[in-house]
Amino acid sequence: MVYKKAPNPSGDVPDASETPGHQFGPAAKERRYTGIGSSKGFAIGEAHEFVQEIIDHEIAELNESNIEEEIERFQAALNRSEKELKKIERVTTRKIGKLYSDLFQAQIMLLNDPVLIENITRRIREELKPAHLVIEQEFEQYLGNFIHSDDQIFRERAADLHDIKERIIRNLHIRKLHSWVPEGTIVVSHHLSPADIILLSRSNVKGFATDTGGKTSHVALICKSLNIPMVAGLGNFSQKIGSGMPVILDGTEGVIITEPSEQTIGEYQQKREDVIRREADDSALAHQNAFTRCGMRITVCSNIDFKEEIEHLEPTGSEGVGLFRTENLFLDDLKPPQESVQQEYYLEMAEMLSPKPLVIRLFDIGGDKLIYSPVKEPNPNLGWRGVRILIDVPEILDAQLRSIIKANVHGNVDLMIPMISSLEEIEHIKERLEHHYKRISEASHETIYKPGLGAMIEMPAAVELIDEITSMVDFISIGTNDLTQYTLAVDRNNLIVQDLFEKFHPAIIRQLYRIISTAQKNRCRATLCGDMGSDPLATPFLIGCGLREFSIVSSDIPALKARVANHSITECEALAAECIKLSSPQAIKARLEVFLKEH
Repeated sequence: MVYKKAPNPSGDVPDASETPGHQFGPAAKERRYTGIGSSKGFAIGEAHEFVQEIIDHEIAELNESNIEEEIERFQAALNRSEKELKKIERVTTRKIGKLYSDLFQAQIMLLNDPVLIENITRRIREELKPAHLVIEQEFEQYLGNFIHSDDQIFRERAADLHDIKERIIRNLHIRKLHSWVPEGTIVVSHHLSPADIILLSRSNVKGFATDTGGKTSHVALICKSLNIPMVAGLGNFSQKIGSGMPVILDGTEGVIITEPSEQTIGEYQQKREDVIRREADDSALAHQNAFTRCGMRITVCSNIDFKEEIEHLEPTGSEGVGLFRTENLFLDDLKPPQESVQQEYYLEMAEMLSPKPLVIRLFDIGGDKLIYSPVKEPNPNLGWRGVRILIDVPEILDAQLRSIIKANVHGNVDLMIPMISSLEEIEHIKERLEHHYKRISEASHETIYKPGLGAMIEMPAAVELIDEITSMVDFISIGTNDLTQYTLAVDRNNLIVQDLFEKFHPAIIRQLYRIISTAQKNRCRATLCGDMGSDPLATPFLIGCGLREFSIVSSDIPALKARVANHSITECEALAAECIKLSSPQAIKARLEVFLKEH
């Protein structure tokens, strides 16, 4: 067997945005590369190119005499892979808790999947194919449903499956797991798995930069928990850098600077000191209620994916959960979780939070990933997803509604509908909620609270119907990520057009003003749960539109509370009225930047 360096990504992957830096001396070679800021923070140091080795297999024919030996190699590879994952799971639990170590427990469960093992073993024996080839083919069947998905959650599932496949194949050849890098370096790689991040973090790395990935990947979430800055989505950046090259990594803005000048290094050292000082100031306000300078109360809640996150909310000053994404319950075994499992999960969350609110988003799942879908859709983002599936597959909807109602024993649970595009969709969910609530309350011997009903505003169609929608529901929640994507027809995960994904586009700004002001007029609560809620530039504009509730990443809450205290309603309203008249993103951002400097 021969080992060789992993090939560079193909030319169809676009380069990271690259611009020459300022020339501060005759030898200056500073260059800047723009990617996606996946984990905030700054790192200054030397790059280390981390290259995954791949195996150049010798395709050998099997015969009756060596079939059993090949099967034994496969079983031994599974055993070695399980030992590795258990070690990584222990390290993860020790570093950042059980929430993320469960990722590796899920991989261990797949390694022990009797159907997968039996299929591979049978095919080796019947088809006389080497183990690595059968493993490749079997995993391709799993990966096919996920790898080209438009849904980030399912692409993450594909990345996990790919990691398992590569681990088993590597262990077929008893190849030692490569997890060492020089202490204190900035690791650059084409791709990194969650296991890579955990193991490499033991070398006190300063930051990570990858050609692939995005903001919501498991890798990004782990980096955030480890407080290690990361820039992802850099195209073919790993081809352009060598170990030992001096770099600055800016995970906040999503920028990599190679061979920085002394002046640039000084600027980033100052930025880092400013951030440390500001975070200390913000943390002092975290446990206080947020008020504007003129005394208006602003509520700030958290977006979460797992119940284990709840125990970490209090230190951030979170006032509850404004968005619980339930898709991870669905993904455990690729079929809807049982009603009893859902009820127990939601009930535990509600009790942990009470009396603080828990807003549960109904399953936002896409048609190309489900056994219910008769065809593979060419564009699932514009296909069978979200509320459309819930209506067409009533057993999923009804089980989730019943479990949410039964879990609302403290009266602090609300639910909201994803991907609304018509009034009929809301009417249908409303009717099913009333139906189940009536039956459950009549059969119960104790008080049953009906959850409040909310609608996600994520599509231009919902914006056009906002007057009617805000008259039909208890609250709305604005998903600015999808609203921007659908309004501008730009996939935010597509490297080719990601620079066109502009949340300060005049169309988005005007939609937000219309949505929030209409909700206010109709006395309908409005909250915002997209990335825009964490953006300092957006805060005064959103308050000026009339927004009084935010739901954001928990770690961003102290900073948001601190910013709120700098603004008055009158000033923010004047700013919002001015911004909706501007005709370009550049003009809008320039005005917001001036406002922040003045306040």
